[in-house]
Amino acid sequence: MDIISAYREVGSYRGAAALCGTTHKTVRRVIAAHEAGEGRPARAVRARNYDQVSELVVERVKATQGRISAKRLLPAARTAGFTGSARNFRRLVADAKAAYRREQGHRRRPGVWSPGEHLLIDWGVQDGLHVFCAVLGWSRVRFVRFATNETAATTFAMLAECFEVLGGVPRVVLADRMGCLKGGVVANVVVPTPHYVRFATHYGFRPDFCEGHDPESKGMVEHLVGYAKRDLITPQAPFTDLAAANRAAAAWCAEVNAQAHSEIAAVPAERLDAEQELLGPLPGLRLEIGPRPITRKVDRLSCVRFGSARYSVPHQLIGATLTVLAGEQRLAVIDPATGEIVAEHTLAAPGTASVLDEHYPNPRPDRPSRAPRARTATETAFLALGEVAEAFLTGAAAAGITKLGGEIEQINTLVAAHGEPAVLDALRRAVAFRRWRAGDVVSILAAGNGVPSPRAAGEALILDLPVAPTRSLDAYRIGGTR
Repeated sequence: MDIISAYREVGSYRGAAALCGTTHKTVRRVIAAHEAGEGRPARAVRARNYDQVSELVVERVKATQGRISAKRLLPAARTAGFTGSARNFRRLVADAKAAYRREQGHRRRPGVWSPGEHLLIDWGVQDGLHVFCAVLGWSRVRFVRFATNETAATTFAMLAECFEVLGGVPRVVLADRMGCLKGGVVANVVVPTPHYVRFATHYGFRPDFCEGHDPESKGMVEHLVGYAKRDLITPQAPFTDLAAANRAAAAWCAEVNAQAHSEIAAVPAERLDAEQELLGPLPGLRLEIGPRPITRKVDRLSCVRFGSARYSVPHQLIGATLTVLAGEQRLAVIDPATGEIVAEHTLAAPGTASVLDEHYPNPRPDRPSRAPRARTATETAFLALGEVAEAFLTGAAAAGITKLGGEIEQINTLVAAHGEPAVLDALRRAVAFRRWRAGDVVSILAAGNGVPSPRAAGEALILDLPVAPTRSLDAYRIGGTR
C-alpha cells in the first residue's frame, strides 16, 4: 500500500509504517514532504553489473539471428568487463533473444484453402528410402510414393503420377526450396530451373516456393511426411523391392483417403469428387521426363546391345530401331512408333546375353549345327542319300580321313551295283561301328545278312532267321497219303 494512502487510512505514523513495512520516521518524512508540495521522491536508478555488455549481447544475438547460446557468448562478455555470475548473464541473453524474436517473428494467419488451388509437395527420407509426399490443400487428399533419389527427373515423374491419380492439375504447386527445382534466389525470390518451368508450362500450373528455413509455411505436407514415416514405413520396413514399396504406399493412400480427416471433419476421397471439377485438365501428350531415351538398332542376331550385354527381340524386328528403358532390375524394349513393349528381360551382366526362344522361329538346338553343303557333283550325289550320308561324312571328317573325297566317290559306285537300300543299310552299320573307309562299306555289303547286330543289355533282340520248308502232321499219319 502507498505510504500516503496508509497514513490517511490509519491517521498515525506508526500505524502507516506497520502497513507499509517501514519505520515511522520514514512515514513522517514522506508526509512532511507531501504537505510541503515536494511530491514523491524519485527512485534512484541502480546500475546493473551487465549494463556495459548489454549492447554486445544485442549485437551478437542479432548477428546470429537469435541462435547463439549464453555459454558461447560468456567468454566475450568476460573480456568486455562483465564480472557477474553466469546465471545472471543467461537471463540477459534470454531477454535479448526474446526481444529479437518479438521484432523479427512472422505474423502468421491460418491458411485459407480454395478448391483446386494448391498442391503441397515435399521429400522425406528414412532408412535410405526416399518418400515423396503431396497433399491437396482443400480436400486433404494425400499422395505418397517411394524412390531411390530426389533428382529433378524423379520429382517430375512423381508429380506427373500424382496428377494422374488426382485426375487433374491444381493451379499452384507449393514446394520447399528443393535444390532440384531451385535455379537461384534473388532478393529472397526463388527462381525455378528451366526444366521445372517447362514442366509447369506443359501441365499448366504455377510453381511456388515457401519461405526459407520456415517449415511452418507448408506444415500440412510436413505433417504428412511424418505420418507416412510413422504409419507406413516403420510398421512395414524394411522394403527390399521398390515396386512392392510403391504398391504398399498406394494401398495406404487409398486407406487414409477413405477415412474422415480430423481437421476438415470430412472424407478426403469424397471431397476430391467435388474438387476435380475445378482442377485443370491433364495434357493430351505426356511430357518426356529425364534424359532422352536410349535407342538401339536390332542386329542380325535379333538382339539389341545395352551395357555390354545382348538382349533378344522378335526376329521380325531385325534392322528396326527400338527404344531401350532400363530400370533397377528389368530392361524393356519398346517400339517407338506404337509404344508397345516388344521384349522384357532381367538385366544381364556385361558380356552375357539374355535370349528368349519365343523371339526366334525355331527352337534352340542342343548343339551348334553346321550342315554339309555340296560343292561338286560327287558330293551332291553322296549327300542325296540322306541323313545317313551326312552322318557318315561328318564322322569320317572328325576321324581325320584326309582322302574322304575319294572314299565317297567309291561309295557312289556301290549304289549302282548293290542298290540304294543295301548301301544305306551298310552306311548305317558303318556309322554305328565307326568304320569310315569305302572298303569297310564293301565288306559290310559282302557279308550281307550274316553279320551280327549286337544290342545293349536289356534291349529286344531281333533276328532274321532262315525260312525252312514245313509239312503238316497229316503227312505223317499211317496209311495216309504222302
